Amino acid sequence: MVRTVPPNEEARSVFERLGYAVSGDGPEFVAERKWRSVRVRTLCAEDATRPGTLDGEYGLECLVTWTDCVDELDQRLNEQAPEGEWAIIGVDDDGEYEVHRAA
Repeated sequence: MVRTVPPNEEARSVFERLGYAVSGDGPEFVAERKWRSVRVRTLCAEDATRPGTLDGEYGLECLVTWTDCVDELDQRLNEQAPEGEWAIIGVDDDGEYEVHRAA
């Protein structure tokens, strides 16, 4: 199934369950806990194949996409070789998630 809506609520839920305070609306938000701020961006299948980069503004950047889009996103980021700390999290409809890549 091709998903045209990013997993915004699922991403927020993941970070809230991990004890982060979440601020911001839409497909991009900031998750903060103690001294750590994470810029989180959510992507749908269509977004996972578009050009784009991580900018390193935050200490850690996290891209959250549907589980079935993780491989495409990981491949695209490997080609770009972004600097800094970043991660990819795949989520599903049941609220389950898995960290697929951390660099």
